[in-house]
Amino acid sequence: MQPAPSSVQALSSLLSQQQRAFGTAGAVSAEQRRQRIQQVIDLLVRHHERLTQAIDQDFGGRPAGFTLMNDVLGALASLKHARDHLHGWMQDDPRAVFAPYDQLGAKAWVRYQPKGSVGIIGTWNAPLYTLFSPLASALAAGNRAILKPSEVLPRTAACIAALCAEHLDPLEVAVVTGGADLAEAFTAQPFDHLVFTGSTGIGRAVMRNAAQNLVPVTLELGGKSPVVLSRSADLAKAAFSIAVAKATNGGQICINPDLVYVPRAALEAFLDALRSAYCTLNPTVTGNPDVVAVVNAQHWARVDALVQGARQQGARIESLPDVQPGDDRRCPLRVVVDPPQDARILHEEIFGPAVVVLTYEALAEVISHINARPRPLALYYFGNDPHEQQQVLDHTVSGGVTLNEVMMHAALHDAPFGGVGASGMGHYHGREGFLEFSHARTVFQAAGHDPRAEWGLLPPYGEHFLAAMLAQVTAD
Repeated sequence: MQPAPSSVQALSSLLSQQQRAFGTAGAVSAEQRRQRIQQVIDLLVRHHERLTQAIDQDFGGRPAGFTLMNDVLGALASLKHARDHLHGWMQDDPRAVFAPYDQLGAKAWVRYQPKGSVGIIGTWNAPLYTLFSPLASALAAGNRAILKPSEVLPRTAACIAALCAEHLDPLEVAVVTGGADLAEAFTAQPFDHLVFTGSTGIGRAVMRNAAQNLVPVTLELGGKSPVVLSRSADLAKAAFSIAVAKATNGGQICINPDLVYVPRAALEAFLDALRSAYCTLNPTVTGNPDVVAVVNAQHWARVDALVQGARQQGARIESLPDVQPGDDRRCPLRVVVDPPQDARILHEEIFGPAVVVLTYEALAEVISHINARPRPLALYYFGNDPHEQQQVLDHTVSGGVTLNEVMMHAALHDAPFGGVGASGMGHYHGREGFLEFSHARTVFQAAGHDPRAEWGLLPPYGEHFLAAMLAQVTAD
């Protein structure tokens, strides 16, 4: 078996070969698209154990059941939904023709055409899902693809590359591996579309590189997703949902709650409920096989520095459970209460086992605080006041929203998933994902007769031409 390409020259050659194959093949039938998607499905089904073991080893502790739920089953759901619906998505979309050609037999439609070769850069926190979920949309649209797994998980990247080389045609789906240098070169290649999942800062660099070749991009960038607890919220329910979210993948999820806005009078009751809920899920931390470790020492040091910086600035810190982090990077949830406005933890995405709780008096100040920040990838609201719920929906902007729960909207396979502003652009999932990776090509079929000359609409213009044009300049 040949190793996955890892040089810029090999990447460039592979992309050229894919694009030539795309141009030679012409239209991609629904059956071909389904077959390509099915090959990826079969790969995941057949080799999920190898993949989950590699991810566990790279993390230094990630339960196989969680990886199956989050990555394998999540990716399979995206792939199967695309496989089962792409035929309907592919159909030409008839459009109205302008007068008088609509009366003379002209027709128009939009044809959804694949773009070519799509580059997909995955991330370490969901190493299978962030590659194969967007791949489902790209293949449904008839494209080919080159995947770049995260170098933070080297065993996982090597496993993905080996399995794809064994089971997939590299002219249809290929994998390249390498570090930051290859990732930089990857984003500068003349792909026909580029997908990147990662931080906002690196997303800006990806967009700059893609602009050199005018490559359209889909960016999923995360951000500090807020939770708004209304006075009408069920505190126990909200605390349980947030505890589950923070216990999921050690908080290392792009749509994980970062900021929780709590009515000041309800602060202690909420903290008590959060402690009870989280410690029920994870009564111990060190050595607990149910707790996902922070991915490596560098990421652990970064999260700890955010918490300790807030502590040094006078913020209240609660540890759930009340223990110190162990040597295995399995960590308690640290809750940072009302840090000062210049604390780093208020401005950097946490991406780990910590959360900020901010107290408030009036909902208007919460909305103002959210709107003063970069647009988040997700927003969550807990409460039973329909007017207040609508106020939050009408006066905030985010990639997606879940009401009275957290993170659930991203699991919808028939609805778009993506960010807005600093949290990203573009979508995958469902028909919107199909459209994201398709070129919407307008086709006009002319009528058999063209009346413009006999109506005086072509040179040489007659004396009534100008008057006829001016007569149509109306506000009706």
